[in-house]
Amino acid sequence: MSDLAWVPQSCTLPTEERPLRVAEWDELFTEHLTSMSRPGPLRLHLDLAGGPGIEEQVRDLAEREGGCCSFFAFTVTPGENLIGLDIAVDQQHAVVLEALAVRTAAGGRR
Repeated sequence: MSDLAWVPQSCTLPTEERPLRVAEWDELFTEHLTSMSRPGPLRLHLDLAGGPGIEEQVRDLAEREGGCCSFFAFTVTPGENLIGLDIAVDQQHAVVLEALAVRTAAGGRR
């Protein structure tokens, strides 16, 4: 999904910065995604391989994303070797979460 048309109007990140943010998420998924599940239509759960600085990277990225896309609710759960990342949205943004899930799955297969 190289087209960013799925990014909702409510996102306040400047348009020129969006490809850079998407690249950050893509890199995280490509390098650290170990599993993904959909506990419900409005939730996405990711398990990311841990390592030095990874939890901080995930928290920073989630915080910045939540700052421009306030419809996302992120929960980071650290573990011994895995970092859990839960992403939730309201019904209005279900399509955005689905697009993120598709992109995440594609990144994890690279």
